[in-house]
Order: sequence, then structure tokens, then C-alpha cells
Amino acid sequence: MKRIEAWFPTFIYSARLRANGTAFNRELLQECHQFRDFDDAGRKWSKKNYPGGYTSYGSIDRLHTISSTFTELERLIDRHVRAYAKSLEWDLGGRGLRMSDCWINIMPRGVTHSLHLHPNSVVSGTYYVATPRGCAGLKFEDPRMSRFMASPPVSAEGGPQSRRYVTYPATAGNVTLFESWLRHEVSSNPLKAERISISFNYDWVASITIGSDHDGDRDLERVRAFESPLGPGGFGWVLAVRACGIWSWMSPLLAISA
Repeated sequence: MKRIEAWFPTFIYSARLRANGTAFNRELLQECHQFRDFDDAGRKWSKKNYPGGYTSYGSIDRLHTISSTFTELERLIDRHVRAYAKSLEWDLGGRGLRMSDCWINIMPRGVTHSLHLHPNSVVSGTYYVATPRGCAGLKFEDPRMSRFMASPPVSAEGGPQSRRYVTYPATAGNVTLFESWLRHEVSSNPLKAERISISFNYDWVASITIGSDHDGDRDLERVRAFESPLGPGGFGWVLAVRACGIWSWMSPLLAISA
């Protein structure tokens, strides 16, 4: 009996970050602008490597460790990463998945994010902060592309399972997750309004958990971020790290300049 089966699927995860997240998204939007205004090194790096736009990738790429708002974002994303890892049926061997990098991308008109992947990470993703109507989505490439050699093109009538590329719309308040080896890109922003997103990576690490499986609460015994008395409108965060039962405190300005 003849049969044709599909094997080796590629999973892409997309969901609302949280219910009723409008106020939280406004906080993130404000901080994205604040970081851009503050980050001289990032603007300089972006001028050379991200023409026309701003990214903190080359300057402040661990935002979840210096901002309490971004720490909350990490906590919310952790829940989605757990669900995604479960759908992939991974055996983590008693180890955990932990956010390793987190950075801002601001794309005004004409800015492009060319085809790339995220080496040495396990899960990568994007959270959308501001997505004006008509802005570019996130385009993924079939990971088998380099193996097709002399394959004929796919028919225009072919189904979605036969596509060589797929684009996920950019929607404010949504998080998209994918395995870090999957190549992706963002085409040129055709709009005057800025497209703003927060990208991140997760690593497979030992002895660090990103929350319990039964209630989704994050274990903050190792890292906590607290609001400092520095006042609103600025970088009013203090990072506390627990090592051997002792809490150490660090100014975010010191963390940024390190």
C-alpha cells in the first residue's frame, strides 16, 4: 500500500504574551526610547551595523539583568518557552532553559534586518512592542534550502506545507519563538512610523530553572531586580544577585559601562 508521510517538522510558536498587557507594553515602549536616548555606544554601533535604525545588540544585550521591566518580560516569556519546549518533546536532562540575551530593535523607514540565525543558542524569539499597520513581518526560510540543488520550483497552487518561506505578521503584544538555527529576516520598513521589537535568546544550562511546571511562578532566588529610589523617567533600577546566601547590589550604570 502506498503512503506519503511528513517528517522533520519545523515548529514556530506565536501567542499573546499576556492578557490585558496594554499598560505593560506602554512601559516597555517608554524604556525602549529611553535606552536609545541614553545608549551612545549603541547608537554608534547601529550607525555602522544597523544603518538608519537603532539596536542595543552591540552595547546593552542583557536588558533583563538591569531593568525590572525587562525582568518582568523575561518572567512572562519563560512561560511560553516552557510550552514551546514541551511541544518539541525535548529531553532537557534535568537542565533548564534560561534567557541569555535580550536587546531592543527600532526600525524607522527603510531599515532592514537581513537573513540570519542565532548561533550557540537553543531558542530565540521576538516580542513586538510597536507595529504600525503595514510594517514588515518576520520571514522564515525553509531550513532545507541549501539541499534542494536541482529541485523544481513549487507550484503556485501548492499548499502551505510546500512553501520555501513563511512570514509571521508583526503584532504588538505578541511573542514569536523558534529554534535558533532557523534563518529569518525582516524586510525594509516601508512606513515612517517605527517598528519596535525586543529580541532574545535562551540557552540550555545546568542548575537554573525558569519556573515550576505546576504554577508558572519564576524562581527568583538567584536573580532579582528591584525598583530603586532614583525616581521615575530615568534608569531607576538596581540589580541584586544572590551568591552563597549574600545579596550583592549593582547600579545599572555600572552594569552598562562594564
